[in-house]
Amino acid sequence: MPTDLMRASRPPASQNSNVRNVNIVALALTAALVALQLVGLAMLERSHAHAMHVSLPREPAVCTESADVPVSQIPYD
Repeated sequence: MPTDLMRASRPPASQNSNVRNVNIVALALTAALVALQLVGLAMLERSHAHAMHVSLPREPAVCTESADVPVSQIPYD
């Protein structure tokens, strides 16, 4: 008789499927967030590489102004 009471108090099977659905949604959201982070990291790396490429001149700058500052010679022994 106690086994009959245990069977009657058992929760319905749909609760397991709800938990499974929540797990699937959580997994999908986690995967989407990871993908967005990877895309953001790739964009950051690309913009950083582009900024470094632009900041480095391709040809050395030519100084058009002459500096008339006297330079002292350092004697060598």
